[in-house]
Amino acid sequence: MHRILAAMLAAASCATMAHAQVGPSAPSAQDAPVYTLDQAVSAAGGSAPAAEAATAAIDAARAGRTVAGLRPNPVVQGQVENVMGSGPYRGVRSAESTVGFAIPIELGGKRGARVAVANAQLSRAEIQAAIIAADVRLQVTQLYVEAVAADRRVATARDQARIASDALRAASVRVQAGRASPLEQQRADVARINADANVERQVRLAEAARANLARRIGRPIDGALDDTLLDRLPGTNVYGPVAPVDTTGTLALAAANADFSIAEAGVRLARANRVPDLNVGPAIRRLEATNDMAAVFTVSIPIPVFNNGRAAIAQATAQRTQADAQRRVTALDIEQAITDAQAQAANAATTARAASGPALAAAQEAARIARIGYREGKFGQLELLDAERTLADTRVAAIDALANYQNARAQVERLTARAPNGGNQ
Repeated sequence: MHRILAAMLAAASCATMAHAQVGPSAPSAQDAPVYTLDQAVSAAGGSAPAAEAATAAIDAARAGRTVAGLRPNPVVQGQVENVMGSGPYRGVRSAESTVGFAIPIELGGKRGARVAVANAQLSRAEIQAAIIAADVRLQVTQLYVEAVAADRRVATARDQARIASDALRAASVRVQAGRASPLEQQRADVARINADANVERQVRLAEAARANLARRIGRPIDGALDDTLLDRLPGTNVYGPVAPVDTTGTLALAAANADFSIAEAGVRLARANRVPDLNVGPAIRRLEATNDMAAVFTVSIPIPVFNNGRAAIAQATAQRTQADAQRRVTALDIEQAITDAQAQAANAATTARAASGPALAAAQEAARIARIGYREGKFGQLELLDAERTLADTRVAAIDALANYQNARAQVERLTARAPNGGNQ
């Protein structure tokens, strides 16, 4: 009789664990298609205000490049001489009128220098757009992982609540049969109440996680999430330090290089602005006394007495030095950040493999044995409660470890994301 009862309990335990892996509230494949992480990232990228701001910044930089390539506008000039004087110059009888144009001629390569600055700013805007897209992907990934983990915690909590209800029924049978103290039934009832309360808490957290994800992507989530995302772990044959990553093309370093390019182009522009421009003014003059016409040609050039441009060059040079130093600092920081993130991801993978593999299997087996032994009277209730508590903690730890690895992997991908080709222009 004991063997039959043990076999029935083992089968029920296996069915319960399989049911927990699926999750009672998770929609089936026939109910709705799986809403993948890539779909969430795509939806968030299209609705994120930061992405709109980045697109507007690129448009502004392109317009700025067009403006930088424009030549100065000519100026219409008018001049009246020999008026409002005395003698023959009284009134306007001897007036001489001159009408012409003043055409600025830029010297020193100012136009090319302005275009170089504008091109550098456009490249920086494109890199910033890529940075924003990578940040959006990281944020959506973290929210998606949390939503999937929250669903698993709900399934685990509900499974523990069913186990607590079964334990309460078993304790009631033992008490009614006179084989146990009523205290065991009270303990089992407390465990069942706590398990039900935990289900309510986990359901609220899961709803909040889905609401945060839906708010970020700008649309409600209709289908089920990709539950298999948490189980994607790297191979177990990877040991030792991770190979260093070349930071040359990463977004962070590309942004620092773009800032240096802007500063370097600013030095060129400051030097070009130091060269004075010419103003050429062809005009026509009418002589009132003889009613004749004559051509007038004027050339003007500013004299750099008060502002000779040296201060502007010194300022631009200092800014270039600052940008170069910041670029070197960024290179060191990004290498350190990638190294730390890789180590965290590797440690998280190790913890996830242990928690979701041998540790979880051992806890499940211990709980199964404790349930059978309790029903047969071989184990006390305290041993059963301890085994169930260990199983619940191990399941939650496994979910947390899997989620931590996915978040760490997403952080590594964010740090090592490559800059677009436009960032090298």
